[in-house]
Parts: sequence; C-alpha cells; structure tokens
Amino acid sequence: MLSMLRLISQEVNAAKDLSAALTIIVKQVRIAMLSHVCSVYLYQPDTDRYVLMATEGLNKRAIGKVSMSSNEGLVGLVGSRAETVSLEDATSHPRFLYFPETGEERYASFLGTPIVHHRQVLGVLVVQQKERRQFDEGDEAFLITMSAQLSGVIAHAEATGSIRGLGKQGKGIQEARFIGVPGAPGAALGTAVVVLPPADLDVVPDKKAEDISVELALFEQALTAVRNEIRSLSTRLAKQLRPQEQALFDVYLMMLEENALAGDVTALISKGQWAQGALRQVVDAHLKRFDSMDDDYLSERAADVKDLGRRLLSHLQQAHKQELIYPDNTVLVSEELTPGMLGDVPPEKLVGLISVEGSRNSHVAILARAMGIPTVVAAQDLPYSLLDGIELIVDGYHGDVFTNPSPLLRQQYAEVIEEERLISKELDNLRTLPCETLDGHRVALWANTGLLADAARAQAFGAEGVGLYRSEVAFMSSARLPSESEQANMYREQLEAFHPSPVTMRTLDIGGDKPLSYFPIKESNPYLGWRGIRVTLDHPEIFLVQVRAMLKASLGLNNLRILLPMISGVHELDDALYLIHRAWGELHEEGFAVEMPQVGVMIEVPSAVYQAKELLEMCDFLSVGSNDLTQYILAVDRNNARVAALYDYLHPAVLMALKSVVEAAHLQGKEISICGEMAGDPAAALLLMAMGFDSLSMNATHLPKVKWLLRQIRLSHAQALLSDVMRMDNPLIVHSTLSLALKSLGLDKILNPTAAVQI
Repeated sequence: MLSMLRLISQEVNAAKDLSAALTIIVKQVRIAMLSHVCSVYLYQPDTDRYVLMATEGLNKRAIGKVSMSSNEGLVGLVGSRAETVSLEDATSHPRFLYFPETGEERYASFLGTPIVHHRQVLGVLVVQQKERRQFDEGDEAFLITMSAQLSGVIAHAEATGSIRGLGKQGKGIQEARFIGVPGAPGAALGTAVVVLPPADLDVVPDKKAEDISVELALFEQALTAVRNEIRSLSTRLAKQLRPQEQALFDVYLMMLEENALAGDVTALISKGQWAQGALRQVVDAHLKRFDSMDDDYLSERAADVKDLGRRLLSHLQQAHKQELIYPDNTVLVSEELTPGMLGDVPPEKLVGLISVEGSRNSHVAILARAMGIPTVVAAQDLPYSLLDGIELIVDGYHGDVFTNPSPLLRQQYAEVIEEERLISKELDNLRTLPCETLDGHRVALWANTGLLADAARAQAFGAEGVGLYRSEVAFMSSARLPSESEQANMYREQLEAFHPSPVTMRTLDIGGDKPLSYFPIKESNPYLGWRGIRVTLDHPEIFLVQVRAMLKASLGLNNLRILLPMISGVHELDDALYLIHRAWGELHEEGFAVEMPQVGVMIEVPSAVYQAKELLEMCDFLSVGSNDLTQYILAVDRNNARVAALYDYLHPAVLMALKSVVEAAHLQGKEISICGEMAGDPAAALLLMAMGFDSLSMNATHLPKVKWLLRQIRLSHAQALLSDVMRMDNPLIVHSTLSLALKSLGLDKILNPTAAVQI
C-alpha cells in the first residue's frame, strides 16, 4: 500500500491540470482499494453545493451535472461534519440520496472522507462497493491519506484560477489569499514583477574542454563581470544602506574568491571540464553540503550560491539578461529573491517584496527591514510564475499576499497605507519626549540593534539606549570569526553612539536559525540543540575573546551591559560568570582599567522562568526574549508558515510566565526588561508596562507607536486592564479585549494597521 501511495502521489503531482489529477486519483484509488467506484465531489461555496467532478465506476455523463447541497445526501453529510463516514449499507441511511443518472443504486457500501485544506472543506472523496463491505481502519487511513494529497492540488488549482480571474465554471473571483511569513513589516499595494532565474544550471551537460586556456579565460571574464555587477549594485544602494548593511554584498564577493567557489571551478576546468559544466558541478556540490547541514541560515546561503551560479552561467552563455520593465509601485516576486534582484529595481518604484522561499534571516529580509520595504517570505503555495503584471497586496504584518484584490480590499489597504504615512509624520514629533504615562509613570524605551545603521535609526526614533545588541550579526557578515581587535572596534562604535545611555550586548547567539557559514552546526532539531550560551561555553576561546573585546570597547565609557543568551539553569550562569571575571582579570593584568559591567540573563526557555529567583541571586538584571520564550512555551516554530498562526505572545500561558518573572525580579530589587516583537506591539507593550517591566526594547521603527500609546494612558488604567486579561484563558479573547478597550478610549489607530481589514 505504501508503494501505491508513492506512485499515486507522483502521478498526481505531475498532472498537467486539476482535471487530470482528479482522473488519476479516482482511477488509481479504485484499483488500490479493490472497490467498484471512486468519485470526487468538489464544493462550490457560491452555491453551497457539492458537484461530481470525477468518477471511475459511475456514469461519466453525470460529471458536472450531479450536485447536492451541504445538507443533502451522504456526500453533504461528510462535508458538513468534516469527518469520514463509513457505511456497510448506504441505501438504508436516512441521508442517502439517489441520482438515477449516476447508476449508483447498484452500490451498497459507502466510504467517504472530506478533502480539507487549511481547515476548509474543498470536497469529498468517495469509494463504493456493490456488495456490503465493512471498510476497515486501513481502508479509511488510505483514503484519508489520498484526500490530504488531493487537497493541496485542488487548493493550488483554485488559487491559480483566481489569479487568472477565473474560478470554477469560468466565474470571476475577486481575490485569492496566500499565507507566508512576515519578512519586513508594512503594507504595500502594487503590480507584480516576476524575476525568473537568468540561467538554468540544471540542464548544463558535462563536456570535455576543447581548449582549457580558452575555458579558463571565459570563466575569468564571467567572474569579472559578476563582480562588477555586485559592486555596481552595492554602489546603487549606498545611499539607502549603511556600510555595515552593505557588507552583505561583500559576502557575495568573498564567495567568488579563488579560495571559495571560483577556485573550485578553475580546478575542474584545469582537469579538462568545460567552464559551464565545471560551474554546474561546483554549485551542485556546494548546495549538497548546505542541504546536508539542515538549518535555516545555511539554506539561505544556498540561495546565494544559486544566484551567483546563475549569474556566472548567464555570462558564460552570453545570454541576454531578462529585460524587465519596472512600473510605479513595483512588487518584486521570485522563487528566491536575492540582494542583486532587489538592487536592480529603481528605489523610488519598489514598494514590496515577495519570496516563495526564504526566511526572516535571509539577506533580502535583512535588507528589506533596513530599507523599510514590506516583505513576505516563505509563501510556498504561491504560483509565482503566473503573477507577472497582476495587482497584489503585500501584508508584511501578517505574512499575507492577496492577488487580484477586490475593490473593497484594495480600498481598505490603500487607507491603511495612507494612515501609516500620516501616523509616521505625526509620530516624528515624539522623538525628544519621554515615554511617560498620564499619571507620571516612566518606562524606558530601548532599541534592538545589530548593525551600525541600526544605531542611527534608533537615535532618529528617540531610543534611550540599547536593550539588545545582536553581536552575531557582525559575525554573520564576516567570512571568519572576527578578531578581538575587530570586535572591539565594532562594539566601540555602538557604545560611543549611545554614550552615556546603556548598551546591552548579547554574547554570541548562534545555532537554531542563526548558525555561521564558517561554523556549521548540523542537527536534526537545531532549535532544541546546540545554540546560544551552550555553544560559547563549549568554546571558551570564542567566548573569552568576545568578552575581552566588549570590555576593551567600554574603556572610559562604562555604558556596557553584558547579556547571556539561552541560559537554562544556574550551572550555565555560574560557568559564564567565571569566564567573564577571568577576562576582566586578564585585562587588568594587561593594564586595561576597565570597570566590571552589569551582567544579565536572557529569559528564553521555560526552565529559566522557573529558576528566575535563583538566577537573580547571581546576576544583575534579567531580559526576557519574548520571541524564543513564546515559541518554546507554545512549541511553535514561528518561521514555519503552517503553524505560524499558533504563535501568539498574548497566549495566557505566555502572559503568566512573564508576570511571574517580573514578580521575581521585583522581589530581588533587580531590573527587568523585555525585547522582541512583543515589546514593539503597542497593545502588548501596555500590558508589559502594567506588569512592571522597567524597559522595553524593540526594532526602532516600532518605538514611536509604543511611545505614543503609553503617553495617552494612565498606569492605573493599564493595570486594571491587565487584571482583567490575566483571568482569561483564550488568546483570541485577550486580543479582542485589548482592542475594544483601546477603541473605547480612541487609541486604536496605531495598533496593527491591517487588523481591521475584512478578509
């Protein structure tokens, strides 16, 4: 049965259209289950009816003609219940409905299962038998498996029809919605420009070089051309990006060096392979190595290698570059967006980005956040090759993409975009004002940084300090581990930029979705594996160099705070403190009179929540990492589009954990802050302030909205709202309560701008 499942799946996925896929399903399932009939009924939401769309065993002239409403027949029963129904004698069931044109009066037994995609019933898959037959659990499991296989095919076909403006029976459909992952916040309305790969490496054959010297010369010319392209793109973006962000293009250039991809290709050519074949072999080898490492960050580096390979091949083939016309309000779409593609678009025309592959950590997502371009990544169900020239909406807040939006949806998002522009203009006036409630309570608003450009943005938005400096960003932009002096220079820039305000520097936090290309971590479950403090404690030589660099950078400034990530217990904190004091002692012996900074612990894993009191007895402050804590408490990977909707930092379990940690910190008289997406959500920030967090740290772009809201309310009101929320057991009710409370005060205009959009 397993081999049959594989065979049917392969045939269905290779089908040219929906009709062909349905025909394959009914034919093969009937054979596999030794049944007399297999049929597929698809649900028509506009008429609320199930229509026979394919059958093997019934009268084929009934296809497209026989239908029943959702409250009629056994098919309607399966669909309305959204569960499998198995009957040994179907004709005796009160819901049995007879259609003479089908000839089904001859069939006694019935087994039907719903075809479900994203909780929506798309249709019903049915098998029938002439004689009475008790379908067993194996039969049911097989049919359910086939319906799950069919659901994706139907959903894709329906969406494709929507994109073309045609639904079932040729009727117009206003819009289709595709779910991805937010890459950069914001909303955009524009026209899709699809960028296809410039050359196809997969079809390049192996071939013996007729003249090795000629092939080497051709490859060198291609290398020069691609290097010039990358430098040109970097120059074009220079006005929009800070030097540290432009360093992402240096990663491309480093890949083209002789000790990397270029050298491998040259070596193969020298052995007699022609340039194009050598390039294909080297790129394939690199991709296989990346794939075997099985982690998110390295998969993004694989995308970079693919892009470089295609660019080089394009020059080797002397292929003409895809001629693209960029209209006003361009939304750039590709299977794998690269920084090079982004840089090709005139900046004044680019309003949004969509990538079928990728994650929050891709180079494009990093650049998009830096440039303020709404972005959706990992939109894996999106048939991107059909989108060119079609009107799109990009919702970078939720990770949604809408094709062919209806006039109403277009108007709603246009209002959101205009309101965002007006609010941003209004919020500019808050930059120099403190974050103080109407009854005089002050909350420190800090920024998350990682690049030097983040510091400038944070100050422009009025940040009072840095609650989280992601030191790994600099490591990720380098081809090797930065030296102690290189790190000290980078850290000094951050500390000087904010002096005398505090700068909280997190020690190297790699692993999970943030490994380094030159420090590969191969794990089957990286999020629960070797990451954060676990890595650096196992490599004290890396940890000591980084801490020494931080301490050296703070000389004479004394605004450094060190933060330790992924601490799961007091034993790890004890080991880390020993190394920090050792580094401090070494520097004093070397003549550096640096002060011992405050050392804090990130609360990111449940064990740290329960040991907060013990950790506080050893450290100076706590900082909650809301993103990781939420995903670990709820067991949800927020980078996975299939379960991202379950990721909710307003879940009661998360709120209870946060409140208990704040209470533990206050009992010890220690400061506590919080960073991550939750801190940058104005409504959530209201609850965090009420809990007693001393500071909130967020991406700088969110800071004005949070400040605006907290300045419009009394602490006492926020505390009363928190008291109500803490008695709730459903995150949806928490969201509704917050929204209604703020709406009643006239303070809802700066909440999630797209939350009110009717979809």
